[in-house]
Amino acid sequence: MNIGILTAGGDSPGLNAAIRGIGKAAIRSHDMSVVGFRDGFRGLMQNRHIRLDSDDLSGILTAGGTILGTSRDKPSRMNVGGREMDMTGIMIETYEAHHLDALVCLGGGGTQKNALHLAQAGMRIVTLPKTIDNDVAGTDITIGFDTAMDIATEAIDRLHSTAHSHHRIIVVEVMGHNAGWLALGAGLAGGADVILIPEVPYHMDAIAESILARQAAGSRFSIVAVSEGAITADHAADRDRLKEIRKTGDDEGERATAKQGLQDLKIETADATHSLAAQLEERTRLEARVTILGHVQRGGTPSPLDRLLATRLGTAAADFVAAGRHGIMVANSGDEAVAVPLEEVAGQRRTVPLDHPWVATARSLGVSLGD
Repeated sequence: MNIGILTAGGDSPGLNAAIRGIGKAAIRSHDMSVVGFRDGFRGLMQNRHIRLDSDDLSGILTAGGTILGTSRDKPSRMNVGGREMDMTGIMIETYEAHHLDALVCLGGGGTQKNALHLAQAGMRIVTLPKTIDNDVAGTDITIGFDTAMDIATEAIDRLHSTAHSHHRIIVVEVMGHNAGWLALGAGLAGGADVILIPEVPYHMDAIAESILARQAAGSRFSIVAVSEGAITADHAADRDRLKEIRKTGDDEGERATAKQGLQDLKIETADATHSLAAQLEERTRLEARVTILGHVQRGGTPSPLDRLLATRLGTAAADFVAAGRHGIMVANSGDEAVAVPLEEVAGQRRTVPLDHPWVATARSLGVSLGD
């Protein structure tokens, strides 16, 4: 049997551990040949590949990034020579040329959709969920999330001392455009006083009042952990209204206007964290400083939990391929690796439920969520 592997989307700690898990299990337990495609779906389209043997897979367990490289290219809409083209057919030719019994795609939400597209085109596809945002549907946790949360938590820990020394508000922006798992988890673990996530649109007055109440009680500093996708309640209302018009508007002009409005809103909220800090400084008369963690959360050695998760899901992927299973994502459910149909994953997003225990814990501690 022959198995292919590619990594797509943003890089994430634990990708190499997953590649190692898939490859070693495929070779040692199932006597498969393993080929890796470079730089995601573009490498599959261009047939840029390497043969992976046990030596290639040795020593990569603790390495960050991905030895295969990655990209955000989409099979059905790929930029080729300055034109956007559907390269699905070319990818199928590459797949067949290597006589693959399955292609394993490691990625987040976008990769799951692209993988389903290839599965529907006739490829035997298995996927693994990876993203530091932890927002892939159908799995308890994604590869990379634990490491990113560790990094964000350590940053918040370090910022406490400067916040306390200078009596400042420190606003820490962590990744998470559409889901607040990272800010919520790191904020709780790091003892943040305010946690703002996309699922709970915030009110500036509520945050300022919370900080002023801390000040009145003798705490002359505050830590605000904010997801990059967190927005005000007013902006959220505008977004929801425009989305509804775009979806159900009576005429094409009205829908086009709504689409442009959404693009304008995206631009307006792009620097929301700095705006938040400025407004808090104005309302509380406390000095505010912003720290944006950015891509540092993606880098470095994966945590032991991410290595273990990636290895478990990777070996399970090889087992599923050997058993003839495909059209699935290998998900984590409790202590087990389970097969979830791609149709149930693609196009879905796992956001923070408002009744989640982490949310309840934050409220019990008196942490402001801005609502």
